[in-house]
Amino acid sequence: MSTKPLYITMHANDNVAIVVNDGGLPAGTVFPNGLTLKERVPQGHKIALCDLEEGQPIIRYNVTIGYATRAILQGSWIEESLVRMPPARELTNLPISTNIAASAAPLEGYTFEGFRNADGTVGTRNILAISTTVQCVSGVVEHAVKRIKEELLPKYLHVDDVIGLEHTYGCGVAIDAPGAEIPIKTLRNISMNPNFGGQAMVVSLGCEKLQPSRMFPKGSIPIQSADDNGDVRVVCLQDQEHIGFNAMIASIMQTAEEQLIVLDKRRRETCPASELTVGVQCGGSDAFSGVTANPAVGFASDLLVRAGATVMFSEVTEVRDGIDQLTSRAINADVAEAMIREMAWYDNYLTKGGVDRSANTTPGNKKGGLANIVEKAMGSIVKSGSSPIVGVLSPGDKVKQKGLIYAATPASDFICGTLQLAAGMNLHIFTTGRGTPYGLAAVPVIKVATRDDLARRWHDLMDINAGRIASGTATIEDVGWEMFHFMLDVASGRKKTWAEQWKLHNALTLFNPAPVT
Repeated sequence: MSTKPLYITMHANDNVAIVVNDGGLPAGTVFPNGLTLKERVPQGHKIALCDLEEGQPIIRYNVTIGYATRAILQGSWIEESLVRMPPARELTNLPISTNIAASAAPLEGYTFEGFRNADGTVGTRNILAISTTVQCVSGVVEHAVKRIKEELLPKYLHVDDVIGLEHTYGCGVAIDAPGAEIPIKTLRNISMNPNFGGQAMVVSLGCEKLQPSRMFPKGSIPIQSADDNGDVRVVCLQDQEHIGFNAMIASIMQTAEEQLIVLDKRRRETCPASELTVGVQCGGSDAFSGVTANPAVGFASDLLVRAGATVMFSEVTEVRDGIDQLTSRAINADVAEAMIREMAWYDNYLTKGGVDRSANTTPGNKKGGLANIVEKAMGSIVKSGSSPIVGVLSPGDKVKQKGLIYAATPASDFICGTLQLAAGMNLHIFTTGRGTPYGLAAVPVIKVATRDDLARRWHDLMDINAGRIASGTATIEDVGWEMFHFMLDVASGRKKTWAEQWKLHNALTLFNPAPVT
């Protein structure tokens, strides 16, 4: 990082900028244009580029992110308390399909080595996943998975891993209440993720509300071959045949081996990049997220769309304040209205809980320079690139089309990742400024650092350093192309992400808006 004092603005109309230098800059620092700091300003935090009067708009990204709570002198640090957040944009009179980008030339000839499934999807990994209907069986499944990895997996060299899809759902829930279908379809669709090869196995307790027949209705599992009837393999721990703990484990292992035999026959084959379904997400965000990593992801997203792939961006509260930007990019009025419906549903959900969108921003976000959710949202949206938005998914739904998709999810890293898994993603891109060891067992997670300092300190956790954009050693396009090629290598199994190498993964976290009884 250069010792020369640097700041970054996002638009010519901005009246604030953020400090680039590691560790921030002291009072009295003079920038090349003569701007002088009135006080010390931490890295990533905003400085006033001109005198601001009380109540005057504070503009970043050419968007009013708030209003000055008092007069602010040029060169002053605009910390959180000096920014009054504006009200949320009304969900009426929004621009519809007014800013649809011209079709870019198709990106042809890019491929990866993947696993084709009978339902037409393609996996980037070959994994045996053991689903569960209720949290009560999680300990048993965890024990069984350990045994399977030690005793069975070494015999099946073409299977990458064995994982348990454990969660906190299934019992004590109002299973017929409004919203209760969300976690059920989420679990069903996760069980059929492309990386699991169309082979569904579930461990049930027996007395839970979420019975296997409800989780997997007849016909929900695609038929894989002529001797397959599309049924899911079920192990029920309360069955009379299970006399003692070891009998349960033996039953799970026997069923698992039936699955492993089928999965071991799969081989990688050359597939077009259009078979990628990529989920993009940010967590532990800072002021650089919208400057470096997320714009680079947006560039890579546009490359993927040009290659015919599917890209999903999410996190309702982190796009809510830019809803006009999204509806203007909707391919048609139906897509725009679907986005508006998802925003309205979530507004109502938050209202019932006694909070609003401002509850999103974390202490870490603020320490990283983000004053409020409006500023955070502007940096989050750029992950979506510039392609037209062609579809909208409700929570738990499975994606069925190519192109740029808005998948409505909460902004929680773990819930968002779980819902993107259910939607069918086979590769994940995750940006972070503050740093997080987030990972998923079911799909490779590519981690992107927003700052040089984070990439240096977490050198064996971050896969790509987008901080080079801020320090001037790389462009957004450079890093975007780097991501694109890295995705193809990871999808092919030629490279592993750091999260895969360390076997870091978070548990599934289901979104359940229904009551617990």
